[in-house]
Amino acid sequence: MENMKLFFKKEPVLGVSLVLALLSCAVVKPDVKYISYCNFSVLSILFCLMTIVAGFKKAGVFVFLAKSLSSHVHTEKNMIIVLCMICFFISALITNDVSLITFVPFTIALMSGQKQNAVIFAVTMETVSANLGSLVTPIGNPQNLFLYTYYNMTPSQFFAVSLPLGLICLVAILCILLARRGDSLSLELSAEKAEAPKKSAVLFYTVLFALCIMTVLRFVPYGLTFAVVAAAVLIADRRLFLAVDYILLLTFVCFFVFVGNAERIPAVYENMSRLLSGREIAASAFLCQFISNVPAAAMLCAFTKNSRGLLIGTNIGGLGTLIASMASLISFRYISTSQIDTKKYIVFFSLVNFLLLAGLLLLYKFI
Repeated sequence: MENMKLFFKKEPVLGVSLVLALLSCAVVKPDVKYISYCNFSVLSILFCLMTIVAGFKKAGVFVFLAKSLSSHVHTEKNMIIVLCMICFFISALITNDVSLITFVPFTIALMSGQKQNAVIFAVTMETVSANLGSLVTPIGNPQNLFLYTYYNMTPSQFFAVSLPLGLICLVAILCILLARRGDSLSLELSAEKAEAPKKSAVLFYTVLFALCIMTVLRFVPYGLTFAVVAAAVLIADRRLFLAVDYILLLTFVCFFVFVGNAERIPAVYENMSRLLSGREIAASAFLCQFISNVPAAAMLCAFTKNSRGLLIGTNIGGLGTLIASMASLISFRYISTSQIDTKKYIVFFSLVNFLLLAGLLLLYKFI
C-alpha cells in the first residue's frame, strides 16, 4: 500500500491513466481488438523526437542560442522579451517541456542580481510563452501529435486551427511584455561566452529531425523513421535513449486502452458524447485544470468528432493551474530550488494564467 501511494505521488498522471485502463478492461474483456487500440505512429514519432531533441540539447545547441541572443541586449525588459520569444518559437519545434528545462534555469542564473519580482515575471512569462508557442505545430506538444494522428488531420486542417490561435496568443504575450515598465538598470551578464556546438552533431540531428517532420507530414512511413533514428542514435550515442520519457509513452498506452474500451461501451460513449457536444473547448479546458492537457485530450477524443474544439480547448487549457500543463511544473521546480519566494510566484503565475485563459475562452465563445 505504501509503495502504491509513493507511485501515485511520483507519477500521478500515469497512475490515473493506469486505473482508467484497468477499470475499462474489467468491463470490456481483453481480446484481439486491443492490439488495434495502440497508435504506434504516435508512440514511435514521440520516441524519435524525444531522442533527437536530447541530442540537440547535449550538443549545446539551445544554450548556445540563448547565450548568443542574450549577449546583444542589456536591459531587463528587453532581456525578458528576447527570452520569452525564444521560448515561444522554439517550443513549437522542441516541445514546451524541453524549452523550459533549457531556458528557465538559464534565466534564473542570468537574472540572479535582479529583484525577485523581475525573475518571477520572467519565468512566468517564459512558461506561458512555451505552453502557447507549442500549440502552433503538431510536434510542439504530445497532445497535438496525438490529436493530429487520432483524427487523421491533414497539415492544412491542423494549421488552419493552430496558426490563428498561435497569432492571438503571441499578440497577447507581447502586450503583457511591452506593458511592463522598463528597468533602466543594465544586466550583468554572468554567462560565459557561448561556445558553438559541433557542426557535425548539429547536421546529424537536423537530418534526423527533418525525417521526423516528413513522417508527421505523412511523406515517410513511421516504421522506417523509427528504424533509421533508432539505428543512427544507437551507433552515434546510445546514452540518448536514457533521456526518453518512457513514462509519457506508457501513459499514452494506458489511455489508448481506456479510449478503445470506452468506444465499445455504448452507455458511456452515448452519455459522454451528448455531454461534450457543443462544449468541447470549455469542457476540455476545464478538465485540463485537474489532470493536465495531455490526458484530457486522450480521454475526451473518444467522445467527439470535433477535432477543432478539442485542439483549441486542450491547448489553451494548459493555462490556469500549475498542473494544467505538466510543463509548468518544470518551471515551478526550478523556482522552488532557488531563492525566489514560491508563494509570490504561484500567486503571480495563477493571476496571469487565469486572466489569459478567461480571455481566450471568451474570445472563442464568440468566434
